[in-house]
Amino acid sequence: MFDTFMRRLKGRLIERLAAPLSSASPNLITLLGLLIGLTAAFLAAIGSVVPSLLVWFLSRVIDGLDGLVARRFNKQSDFGGYLDIVCDFAVYAAVPIGLTLSQPTTLNFIALAVMLASFYINAASWMYLSALLEKRAARDVSTQTSIIMPSGLIGGTESITAFCIFLLFPVYLAPLFGIFSALVFVTVIQRLVWAKQNL
Repeated sequence: MFDTFMRRLKGRLIERLAAPLSSASPNLITLLGLLIGLTAAFLAAIGSVVPSLLVWFLSRVIDGLDGLVARRFNKQSDFGGYLDIVCDFAVYAAVPIGLTLSQPTTLNFIALAVMLASFYINAASWMYLSALLEKRAARDVSTQTSIIMPSGLIGGTESITAFCIFLLFPVYLAPLFGIFSALVFVTVIQRLVWAKQNL
């Protein structure tokens, strides 16, 4: 919902970080972000609340840095965009799994299963739609991603914020996962309605 605005703001905030990285490989930055994100998941699993939150936030900064370096120094590639989304999905799955391992109740595992299911369905709701829009040459030239990503209630900005809340309050995982899952399902419905009206 706030991704377009936040991408511009994020670009300005981390522009100075990108400046000295002209010789860096965006793909290596992506893999570094993956490693740091998985570290956040491990820290969450062992119950290190504040360190996991800080490392999670660092992983998201790195995640924004790869694309910025690629665009600034003309190193964009389709593979780079593909690698970025695969690594993102790995991190967004690992962190809630780590959190649930730190609070291993039946209710938490059920809430985790529902939330990961919502991620799975949400991915289908925008990835296939993105492919259809690419097929129709419906690209928005202002986009800062490798493919068209139809907007919805829950996007990258909202997900990062929600995960921060998860990491800060792991004792409330079940209700937090449940609320976020519901919002993700609303996003799926939004895209279905949009697709029905526009395809």
